[in-house]
Amino acid sequence: MDLGLTGKTAIITGASKGIGKAIAEVLAEEGCVLHLVSRTEADLNAVRDNLSSRFDAQATVHALDLSKPEDVQTLADATADADILINNAGAIPGGELAKLSDDDIKEGWQLKVFGTVGLVRHFYPRMCERGDGVIINVIGMAGERGRMAYIAGSMGNAALMQMTRTIGAESMNHGVRVLGVNPGPTQTERFTLLAKANAEKQFGDADRWRETMGALPGGRGGLSEELAAVTAFMASPRASWVSGTVIMVDGGQHSRPPA
Repeated sequence: MDLGLTGKTAIITGASKGIGKAIAEVLAEEGCVLHLVSRTEADLNAVRDNLSSRFDAQATVHALDLSKPEDVQTLADATADADILINNAGAIPGGELAKLSDDDIKEGWQLKVFGTVGLVRHFYPRMCERGDGVIINVIGMAGERGRMAYIAGSMGNAALMQMTRTIGAESMNHGVRVLGVNPGPTQTERFTLLAKANAEKQFGDADRWRETMGALPGGRGGLSEELAAVTAFMASPRASWVSGTVIMVDGGQHSRPPA
């Protein structure tokens, strides 16, 4: 299916690995011009070169720390006319509330929450002014189903979900779509490392890491490319009547009774 994205300009934050990298690959294949953002320039350069080789894609690297308002401003100035903004950067630390300091929470939120808010603040009015644009926030299932062991992430994700729904409910009046995608446990590099550590503890054998996923839907985590395919479709004109909602991409886990 042609998604109608050829020639569209897309910003992808957190693009150096995992879900962000997978989204970049799908959008490159669909013919988008890309702006790749993360804090690590060498990793971004590797992604850019790979996309250029495989898809003849045009991609620009922005090595920025979006937890810093001045870097958010730098990105906004450099990419003012972007058609698509995909906010994917950030990881919030785990732990129960009593084990997290205020600084721990603020540090995690500064990139994931306030970095996203800052970019939406810059790009949403611009998109409304020209009457076209799409913003997709890649958030996380913990915002839908909170967990004590991930309380800071549960709160931060819930805030981003509410922002997405609130803005997206009225954005269509201005020709703009704002929506979210909530990944469940996804087999990124970080996920696999944690699973291997759990397998080492449980079985004494890190190579049995896939056996630690038995409680997940289908006995596995999601794949980055599965999340990327949904995100690309939602960014495309094929999803032109979708806004103000958050799509769950978790194999149905959020609808299961709590374990």
